[in-house]
Amino acid sequence: MEKDIHSHHISQQFNAELDEAKTRMLEMGGLVEKQVRDAISAFMNLDSGLAEEVAQRDNKVNDLEVEIDEECTLILARRQPAASDLRLVLAISKTLNDLERMGDEATKIAKHSIALANEGGVSRSYLEIRHIGDHVGSMVRDALDAFARFDSPLALRVAQEDNAVDMEYGTAMRSLVTYMIEDPRSIGSVLNIMWSLRSLERIGDHARNIAEHVIYLVEGKDVRHVGLKEMEAEVKG
Repeated sequence: MEKDIHSHHISQQFNAELDEAKTRMLEMGGLVEKQVRDAISAFMNLDSGLAEEVAQRDNKVNDLEVEIDEECTLILARRQPAASDLRLVLAISKTLNDLERMGDEATKIAKHSIALANEGGVSRSYLEIRHIGDHVGSMVRDALDAFARFDSPLALRVAQEDNAVDMEYGTAMRSLVTYMIEDPRSIGSVLNIMWSLRSLERIGDHARNIAEHVIYLVEGKDVRHVGLKEMEAEVKG
């Protein structure tokens, strides 16, 4: 990362503020990653108690977003960072928003698992949830790791995985529609599965967003609205 021009004392203090904001954001990311993992577990096991815990912990995620974003705002106001330091603050702020949205989607999955448990489940396995959930969970973990290490090649791989998740999501939805047609009594239960899959797909989208923030941070290139080939061209190494 480029160094800002400050006196030694001020530079140390500024770097400490940046490190603190980044560390707290990654800690929030760890909480959100657990939220996603627990929401999937609650759904797979029809565990209403765990689902309720996920829903209740969402308030903590929301509070962290507000607190850390305020820290970023203060850094911008006091330090007026430039170049890579400015990109870091902006990337942290944008990532906070994506993490908060991931937490919201995890809460939706938890609520759908409670509804499904109340209906007594459905006479089919939840392989779609497990498979796509594992895939999306890996994306979230890798996106956060990429940010922690300023690793743009890993961020690129997360963006590439999002396309695979989108294809898996489409296949799963078609299978579930077929199942509902064959057994209309299952419609209510299967809709809970479908909405949960939609939330998982959205979590994958937010993981990709974080990956794009990492590429912007490391490479200085805004890749939010470019294709994968253009993104690959921008990532060094």
